[in-house]
Amino acid sequence: MNYTKRTLKDLNVLDDFLMTAVATDPDVGNIFCRTLLSVLLQKEIGDIRVIAQRVIPAISPEHRGIRMDIEIEEIRPESEETTQTDSTDVAYPILNLYDVEPHLRSQQDYPRHNRFYQAKIDGRYMNSGENNFSHLPNLYVINITDFDPFGYDYMLYTIQNVCIELPEMPYPDGLQFLYFYTKGTKGGNTAIKSMLNYLQDSSMHNVSNQDIQTVHNCVERVKILPEVKQELMKFDEIIYYAKQDGMEEGKIEGRVECILELLQEYGPIPENLKERLLTEDFAVLTKLLKIAARAESVDEFIQKYNELAS
Repeated sequence: MNYTKRTLKDLNVLDDFLMTAVATDPDVGNIFCRTLLSVLLQKEIGDIRVIAQRVIPAISPEHRGIRMDIEIEEIRPESEETTQTDSTDVAYPILNLYDVEPHLRSQQDYPRHNRFYQAKIDGRYMNSGENNFSHLPNLYVINITDFDPFGYDYMLYTIQNVCIELPEMPYPDGLQFLYFYTKGTKGGNTAIKSMLNYLQDSSMHNVSNQDIQTVHNCVERVKILPEVKQELMKFDEIIYYAKQDGMEEGKIEGRVECILELLQEYGPIPENLKERLLTEDFAVLTKLLKIAARAESVDEFIQKYNELAS
């Protein structure tokens, strides 16, 4: 089976590897994320913190956790941080939370997938015994795809809870699911469409305004970094060995061997690790494969593996 390895110049921002690399770059990540969100959501974005590949562990071994591609926390303005929400509580520092998930393959029940993600994300923001639910930040679950998730040719589908009997009645739960379809022709506006065109084909000829120029500058800077090139090589090894070992057919053994081969670069592997990996299902091994590619030591991989399983 042939597989052509990619180079960074071949990647578009819609590829989750490149989007994550740019979003987490210490020099340009924040400006990239702020510009991208401000255009897609058509609103001003304040100070932010960016966290990539955040794992939210399962509540018990028989349940599953999640891994967010890019989590962006928008910080509450100082004037609001000091506002009393009741006689004893002060507003949380996070005003808005954005979960950005690029997808290049249609293979999930995305509405229920995102329902599960939303529940896991929100569960971190309430402590035991806490009653003030106004502390929950607004949550935007953002999917960006090159396929139409619903089949109506809209570049943006915005989903939020409403009352069926009174659809005009406000229901301010602070939750929105947004599906951006890069090839959509309906809805949205010129600014959104131009940004989606660039995300799908991240070349200079799709730079049509200053916002996209800003994003393009960030992307071009990250594409020349040696450490990013090295990490892409690791990911290409994953894909190559995946195809060689028939992992696309769901072979557990092949996926475990790929994980171990990546970890062998960092030294001895505990004897029981392979046995433990062989007990996992295919979906869990998929997550662990990506963790192995990003880990910088065997100990770091085991720590994140334990977090995912805890």
